[in-house]
Amino acid sequence: MFANTKAFSGFAVDDVEAAKQFYGETLGLRVSESNGILTLHIAGDRDVIAYGKPDHVPASFTILNFPVEDIDAAVSELTDRGVAFEHYTGTQMETDDQGIFRGGGPLIAWFTDPGGNVLSVIQV
Repeated sequence: MFANTKAFSGFAVDDVEAAKQFYGETLGLRVSESNGILTLHIAGDRDVIAYGKPDHVPASFTILNFPVEDIDAAVSELTDRGVAFEHYTGTQMETDDQGIFRGGGPLIAWFTDPGGNVLSVIQV
C-alpha cells in the first residue's frame, strides 16, 4: 500500500521560532514555515517537519542524525556556532573531551536542539 509513498518524519518542539533559528541559522539547514509547522529541507529531498506542542517533552533518543566525513571538524565548527555537545561518562557510550564517542562502531557526537531533542553528527 505505501511502497511508493514518499514518507517523511516529524518531531515536536516547544518553540517553533527557536527551532527555526537553530536549524536554519546555527545548523545551516534550509528551512521554511507554513501554518506554524517548520520544514527542514534535508539533502536527498526528504523533508522533516517540526511542529509546536505546548506540552512538549524532549525525545530521550536520537531523532535526527547528520552524517559527516570528518567528525572532529564538524564538532569543532558546531562548537564555534554555540552548540554544546553531550558528555557521557561511566557508560558504554563514554565520550571524550569534545563529546565524541570513539569506543567502537561509528564515531558519533550528540547534541540537543532548543527543545531538548537529541541530534547527532556521525562520521560515515
